[in-house]
Amino acid sequence: MLFDKSATNNWALGWHQDRTVCVQVRKETPGFGPWSIKAGMQHVAPPFDLLARMVTIRVHLDDVPMDNAPLLIAPGSRLKGRVPIERIDEIVQGCGVVACDAEAGDVWLYSTPILHASNAAETPRRRRVLQIDYSADDLPGGLQWLGV
Repeated sequence: MLFDKSATNNWALGWHQDRTVCVQVRKETPGFGPWSIKAGMQHVAPPFDLLARMVTIRVHLDDVPMDNAPLLIAPGSRLKGRVPIERIDEIVQGCGVVACDAEAGDVWLYSTPILHASNAAETPRRRRVLQIDYSADDLPGGLQWLGV
């Protein structure tokens, strides 16, 4: 995924866990679901233990100082398992918040199910981030990762 915030395209994203993976074709598989389509691509929520073994890689193409909407994370929240939506605020408050500022070329890695968010930029300018979700696991039931 490529995120491209700018002065004219400046948004906030509330606290959440990434809960779905992108696959080539929908194939009903025990433990996988619900299904959704995002940007024309098939997504499915896998068992949480698969997400817990994944890593998310963020490559910063532009500087992301504190006033340009850096990624916010709740350290240790990945250890809480699949967090029900109604408990997210409580977990974030208990874990605290760290803002992940970056310089162009920096690469951040984090456990995919960590709670994270992003504010709208206070001083909006270009903030492009290439995000890659990585798993060493093969998918069961004939499911195939998109791009494999």
